[in-house]
Amino acid sequence: MPAVREVLGELETELARVEAQAAPTWQALVEPIERMTDRLALTWGVVGHLMSVKNSEELRRAYESVQPNVVRFSIRLAQSRAIYEGLQALRAGGAFRELDAAQQRIVDLLLRDAELAGVGLQGEKRERFNAIQTERAELRTQFSNHVLDATKAFAVTLREPEEVEGLPPSLLELAAQAARGAGESQATARAGPWRITLDAPSFRPFMEHARRRDLREQLYRAFFTRACAGALDNTPLIARILRLRRDEALLLGYKTYAGLSLASKMARDVPAVVRLLEELRGACLAAARRELEELGELAGAHGAPEADDLQHWDVPFWAERLREERYAYRDEDLRPYFPLPGVLDGLFALARRLFAVKIVPADGEAPVWHEDVRFFRVHDDKEVEIAAFYLDPYSRPAEKRGGAWMDEYVGRSRLCAAPGRSVRLPVAYLVCNQTPPVGNKPSLMNFGEVETLFHEFGHTLQHLLTTVDYGLASGIRNVEWDAVELASQFMENWCYDHDTLIGLSAHVETGEPLPEQLFRKIRAARNHRAGSRMLRQLYLSFLDLELHHRFSANGSDNISEIQEQVARRNTVLPPLAEDRFLCSFEHIFAGGYAAGYYSYKWAEVLSADAFAAFEEGELDDEQALAAIGRRFRETILALGGSRHPMEVFRAFRGREPTTAALLRHTGLAT
Repeated sequence: MPAVREVLGELETELARVEAQAAPTWQALVEPIERMTDRLALTWGVVGHLMSVKNSEELRRAYESVQPNVVRFSIRLAQSRAIYEGLQALRAGGAFRELDAAQQRIVDLLLRDAELAGVGLQGEKRERFNAIQTERAELRTQFSNHVLDATKAFAVTLREPEEVEGLPPSLLELAAQAARGAGESQATARAGPWRITLDAPSFRPFMEHARRRDLREQLYRAFFTRACAGALDNTPLIARILRLRRDEALLLGYKTYAGLSLASKMARDVPAVVRLLEELRGACLAAARRELEELGELAGAHGAPEADDLQHWDVPFWAERLREERYAYRDEDLRPYFPLPGVLDGLFALARRLFAVKIVPADGEAPVWHEDVRFFRVHDDKEVEIAAFYLDPYSRPAEKRGGAWMDEYVGRSRLCAAPGRSVRLPVAYLVCNQTPPVGNKPSLMNFGEVETLFHEFGHTLQHLLTTVDYGLASGIRNVEWDAVELASQFMENWCYDHDTLIGLSAHVETGEPLPEQLFRKIRAARNHRAGSRMLRQLYLSFLDLELHHRFSANGSDNISEIQEQVARRNTVLPPLAEDRFLCSFEHIFAGGYAAGYYSYKWAEVLSADAFAAFEEGELDDEQALAAIGRRFRETILALGGSRHPMEVFRAFRGREPTTAALLRHTGLAT
């Protein structure tokens, strides 16, 4: 609290000084903005990071006490009329033509962001707008805290062997370890008791393997009704958040919040987004229907009573049985081949192979927030350090929010370089929630966890390998939201590349690499239920878009109606009447994906097309691979927000993207 307040006081003084001068030059306006936003981002960013990975009641109280002050200063800076008019004068004057292309884009983006921050509002409208920003920030924090608390509040302790029939050894070990942590000191993987939670490494394998249908139903209902009742109920928060967003959009002259959101994205407007989503929906809907029918047929072939009444809690179980039957391997068979240390070695070898960077362990050279956190430095091919990052790999449901993400600690910046240095190097956080080590074994990753690590590493590379020296456009900064998933989803493709996957695998006991037969099965299974997976993403994308494009003032009933309408067109197994998934949908209510969840599919089109460039160059031709990798690094990974993402994509690919590669990769091409 004292640190944040001290920083804010100094920034208020600096802002007043800049406003008093406000000469229409880069040095007088843009550079002070970078210094001020960087100083605040560094201080407040660390606090926000700890809220996600080291949450506690004490930290929450401190965070909530100063958050309004941070929001007020951010609004004050964004709405500074003196700075805005100075930027307008800079944009209109001859000095603008002397700036390079990246500087010109930064000026344009600062003007746009000021307008979206309400710089043009006056009187009561400005007061209302600012009040909305403060309340929205508070609601985001409440929403996220409720989800975290609701997730860790639920657990079921199983004591009978028949209750855990079908569960893989890795989950039994994890569940016994969780039971010991909850006070069952004698718990063992063989004899129990076993504690199952809603945390991903526990919930997902339980839903895929537990033979007890009633227990799967219990877990499913608990998961999809998180944070929807009692003191942790997010239902009123959702209605309030949507109203505030709608009101904010109207104040700024937009008809809906979706229109406001898209004003700063790569997609031009809502119809452009809908066209893409509808094209993908047309490609996957029939496949998703067939895939659901297949699960019912399989359940019937095994004499399961749910064959004629397949429910949501049956789908993961029978989908896994179908994959085992069709491709003759279990996901659990893969875990021993993917201990985290070996996966990291293989991932870093790929980065060196493609992008000519060397990643070296630097544990102990930087302070960490948990003993499991690791620190790495990144060197170029001349052994010069160019970046660094933290890795926080394991699930900690008591203090760490779910999911996986990458965020920045600091960005590359010439202006913010330390004395005697030409540039400040970027540093990132790479955070996952994978299965933690059990006993004396390292973390043994399932294939989905390997893909997630590759995904987040792609984000990390885009932040770390930037060559832009302007802090307002380096790394991931000012990259349009619907393009920011390009690098991450691109990296997932390498999980299916032969040399990459074989190279990072090493059996935890024998050290043997993944057998060729298993690799072929993994690749054959890549498109297992591809239609269903895509339709799920489209359902969430359409739902997000509809909530922010058609929401009225009718409250939660209206929200339910919107969800039902979207589900009718975009699901093959309609949600339960009591489904309250929206109450834990942090992406759009506590994160940055409001009216932007479509970004995953939008960027997946870009990433698939980008990977196709490597396929066209022959993946086993090392010289060609290195050349394409260098071009990818010099464009997609290097240019950050210094150029429009379509311009960046064209610089890499030589043309605009098409959906052809994505539909081919997913097996949905007609």
